[in-house]
Amino acid sequence: MALSIEMVTFDCSDPDALAAWWLDAAGGELNAVAPGEFVMVSRENGPTLGFQRVPDPTPGKNKVHLDFHSADKEAEVARLVAAGATELGRNSFGPEFDWVTLADPEGNAFCVAGG
Repeated sequence: MALSIEMVTFDCSDPDALAAWWLDAAGGELNAVAPGEFVMVSRENGPTLGFQRVPDPTPGKNKVHLDFHSADKEAEVARLVAAGATELGRNSFGPEFDWVTLADPEGNAFCVAGG
């Protein structure tokens, strides 16, 4: 029996605001299961994103992050930065594969590759 990935959940201080940001960034449908405590963004093409309030967000670099792909990586990075993301760095494995690491408004890292 194989497991299917249903949801990726973020610990955060403000689940309503962070879910709204990710809704704008990645699209989907907002479901405030418990407003202020647990909010989901359901996506047609991919796992649901969950946002749960915790008293102290995990310090340091997150061990799990989302990877996105866009046909126009630079335009997508510019759109996300304009919406409040922070560019953390650019990386590559040679000229064939490169990506940009960003952070959402609460500091959760994610990547955008393209081409």
